[in-house]
Amino acid sequence: MIDLHCHSHFSDGTDSPQTLVRLAELAGLTALALTDHDTLEGLPEFLAIQSATSVRLIPGIELSCRFMGMELHLLGLFLDPSCPALKQRVEALQRRRHTRNVQMVQQLETIGLPITMKEVADLSPSGVVSRIHFARALVNRGFAGSRQDAFARIIGNGRPGHVPFEDLQIAEAIQWILDADGVPVVAHPGRSTHRGFCWDEAMADLKALGLQGLEACYSQYGPREEAYFLDLAQRLDLAPTGGSDYHGEFKPGLALGVGHGTLAVPDAFLAGVEARKPSWHRP
Repeated sequence: MIDLHCHSHFSDGTDSPQTLVRLAELAGLTALALTDHDTLEGLPEFLAIQSATSVRLIPGIELSCRFMGMELHLLGLFLDPSCPALKQRVEALQRRRHTRNVQMVQQLETIGLPITMKEVADLSPSGVVSRIHFARALVNRGFAGSRQDAFARIIGNGRPGHVPFEDLQIAEAIQWILDADGVPVVAHPGRSTHRGFCWDEAMADLKALGLQGLEACYSQYGPREEAYFLDLAQRLDLAPTGGSDYHGEFKPGLALGVGHGTLAVPDAFLAGVEARKPSWHRP
């Protein structure tokens, strides 16, 4: 089995890249992709372990995007983390994220829940601050009973303490990944849309923009949903991928490789994804 979607403490996970690799070995995985949110910071440490493990380590990223008025996440797999253009673009994303974080601190104070940027930042080992760290700070201050409560009442989308992040447009994000010799893949389609959303049409439109794959196996899918996305990938000639979306302690009960116990992403997916790398098709 393989797992092409997980997060380290360089974004909103709790485990180091070394711990992720050890967990992959224990799970018997043959390949693992690190796909931290909007950052490449964990990849040098992650890839440096390759010589010490039999698990194939795949460089990746997960970008938060906008598509048809909704939030959509895009995975970039097999990308070149040293690509200068990608590094500059991701650094610009981080600056935008910092501005948003400062605005969230100000917004929370406005609604009577004062926390400081320092106490939020101190909860992130890597210095990359996300809403997960805001949730932990709110719990520590007694403003929320749990991280889930913090999102539900205070900082979730549309809640009084939330400040929208200026997301990328999906077409731009796809091009970022292609320019870095990576394979753009829609992460967990169906998780951020209503039931009536037509993924058949949406995926066809995204393929026309350069999309190369979709996450057909995912820890939160039921059998019917997985079967639907596997069939859709085949019909549209998109590479199927799969992953747990492991975050460590931030997603309790979800394990690397097997999700909630039923996830099984076949090794065969790996070659199909890698074959979509742009460099493989250039003369």
